[in-house]
Formats: sequence, structure tokens, C-alpha cells
Amino acid sequence: TIKMGRRPARCYRYIKNKPFPKSRFNRGVPDPKIRIFDAGMKKADCDVFPLAVHLVSGEQEHVSSEALEAARIAANKTMVKRAGKESFHLRIRQHPWHVLRINKMLSCAGADRLQTGMRHAYGKCFGKVARV
Repeated sequence: TIKMGRRPARCYRYIKNKPFPKSRFNRGVPDPKIRIFDAGMKKADCDVFPLAVHLVSGEQEHVSSEALEAARIAANKTMVKRAGKESFHLRIRQHPWHVLRINKMLSCAGADRLQTGMRHAYGKCFGKVARV
């Protein structure tokens, strides 16, 4: 089976609507790609380390669960390589709760006879993002 590529992040970057979490009304939501939110020396107190670094967004936007997972992997790999396995604690505080929807469009020959365009355009759930 051929899986379609994801839409670019610019399509879902800005916070426009109300929060849309998974609930009994909103079913069929895919699981987020990020599973692990802590890395390094997890049980250590914050006073053990000489430095604390926080990454803060300058504007309100959506960050996808795929982007959070990629950032976690890159940061963890760099910290393990430079500082060692037990000399840091990495925590991702934002959790992807907000559900994104997609109104799939066909782009093949004869698509105008198969689809309805913007009629019934509510869309299917296809990913989760964190509202930062």
C-alpha cells in the first residue's frame, strides 16, 4: 500500500480554532508519534544539575507530535554524545492534545465526478499537535 505524504507544517501552524481534544464526541483519532517525554537521568532532582535550559516559543502556534518526537531524538542524541548518559535530564512538557482534521481531495482524472468539493467539508482526524 502506498501511504500519502503529509501536508507541510505551514498548513496547520497557526492557532485558529478552539481546542479540539480526543473525546467521546471525537473518535477515531490516531495516536501521537511521541511516546517518551523524559530522557537522561529521569529521577534526579533539578538541583543536581548546574544549569537549566528552557526552549520557549516566541509566538502561539501548533507543533506536531512528529516534530516533538524529532526534536526529542535530536536533543537526546546530542546530549548523550557530548555530556554522557546520566549527566542531564531532558523533559518535554508540551503534550499533543489538539486533533487536526483533513478534507482529502482527489487529484486524478475524473476526480470531479467522485468527490463533493467543499460540500460536507468537515474532514477526518489525521494527526495531533501541541498548542504552544
